[in-house]
Amino acid sequence: MLTITIPEKEFYDETNQEFITIKSETIQLEHSLVSLSKWEAEWCKPFLGKDEKTTEETIDYIRCMTITQNVSQEFYNNLSRSIVNEIADYVNAPMTATWFNEQETAKKSREVITAEIIYYWLIAQNIPMECQHWHLNRLLTLIRVCTLKNQPPPKKGGRRDTISRQRALNESRRTQLNTKG
Repeated sequence: MLTITIPEKEFYDETNQEFITIKSETIQLEHSLVSLSKWEAEWCKPFLGKDEKTTEETIDYIRCMTITQNVSQEFYNNLSRSIVNEIADYVNAPMTATWFNEQETAKKSREVITAEIIYYWLIAQNIPMECQHWHLNRLLTLIRVCTLKNQPPPKKGGRRDTISRQRALNESRRTQLNTKG
């Protein structure tokens, strides 16, 4: 969970020709499957897709991440670049000590990942629904760990396979070195 505080701000409204003061406000944000699901329901497109988000989509995702009740729209309209960057750092943080050796894993799937796909993974892996409130990167790591741990171990070849591989390796070396053995 991330807590953001916007300091009090005063600016001049050109259209109404008056000074406006925006009160200081503190909100709590949660980058989770729940917030992802809310955003996708609003925009009807995958959040985790490769397309860049517009400013409007980014601000709306921040709104979907907000746990604090009754936050004014002015709060979202007045987010500074540094606060948006702080939120982006939070969203991109791994939130786990688990890491994967990318060479050992299978090639990446081209499947479009949406909230419903992630909910399916939770159900298929028997992961409790409370985890939908975890940081999304941590949840995706848990799903990946469960998938890897539930795979059967790689089959070891029998004695014949070992001898056959060794014979092929010896033959290629003989050919490469131009010898008879």
